Amino acid sequence: MPTVRYFAAAAEAAGTDEEQIEGTTVGEVLAAARRAHGDRLADVLERCSVLHAGRYVDEESTPVAAGDTIDVLPPFAGG
Repeated sequence: MPTVRYFAAAAEAAGTDEEQIEGTTVGEVLAAARRAHGDRLADVLERCSVLHAGRYVDEESTPVAAGDTIDVLPPFAGG
C-alpha cells in the first residue's frame, strides 16, 4: 500500500501525519482518504499540492505502487 504523509492543515484535518491507504493511482488513494476523513479533509485537499515520490503530481491517473509515498502539502505562508 502507498503511504500518505499529511502536512500542516492536511494533517490536522486527517487527524494523523501519516497512514497507508490502498489504491493503484494517486486519485484512488486521495478518494479513499476523503472517504476515510470526511468533508474537512476534502476541503483542505482542494487547496493542496500533491507529490508522488518527491515530484509534483497534477494528474490523478498517476500510478502508485506498494511502498510509494504521496505527500499532501497545503499552501504555506511566508517565503
